[in-house]
Amino acid sequence: MIMGNKNLKREYDELHKKYIEIFAEKSELEYELAGVKAETEFVKKQDEEIRELHENARKLKHDMKNHLMVIASYINEGEYEKAKNYTSEILDKFNSMHSYVETGNTLMNHIINEKLQYARKKGILIKAEIENLEFKRMKSIDFSAVLSNMLDNAIEASEREKNITPEIHVSIVRIKGYETIGIKNKIEKSILKDNPELKSMKEEKNHGLGVGQIRSIVEQYQGMCDFYEEDDFFCVKIFIPQ
Repeated sequence: MIMGNKNLKREYDELHKKYIEIFAEKSELEYELAGVKAETEFVKKQDEEIRELHENARKLKHDMKNHLMVIASYINEGEYEKAKNYTSEILDKFNSMHSYVETGNTLMNHIINEKLQYARKKGILIKAEIENLEFKRMKSIDFSAVLSNMLDNAIEASEREKNITPEIHVSIVRIKGYETIGIKNKIEKSILKDNPELKSMKEEKNHGLGVGQIRSIVEQYQGMCDFYEEDDFFCVKIFIPQ
């Protein structure tokens, strides 16, 4: 009887071990499936954005001949102020068109274009230097959280600036064995002076929002974070080893 109990316990332990292994494998597959579904949605939305951009460009090109004829007419009649104002209106249309950023990284394309399009609509000046980097070491969900948080913080801070022209610089480049993301936004006064630890405040959104999450994720990949101020800009830079 005792021997039978031992055999049952051994069989139970083996089955329990297999159950844990199967459950872990199932969880991993579900995670991967969720990632594939998310990336599929990103690709679909990216295609829609590109089609919209091409359609807007086609319409503007079609109208350009008429625009030039109107401007020429104003100039021929000596109505230079009208020609100047009409030209300004056309340039505004050009500037309001969404310039699509192609990075070679589907997930990065989606995040960058969505966030920067929103920023431009809010009147924020954007300057970007983006290389074709893959960030292979990072899981998609982690990369998305880091890049989205960094851009959201900069955009939200820029929207609150009232006395200066809001401006954001985006730099995604390779530096000495690291894939880096640098985001900086113009500030009227120091953020770090009043909040050196960049602590989050529930009642008031500030640069602390998402900082803890950014640091935590970057540390998982043996990376580094840097938060500093330079030339009237608040700067955030992360380094992910290749």
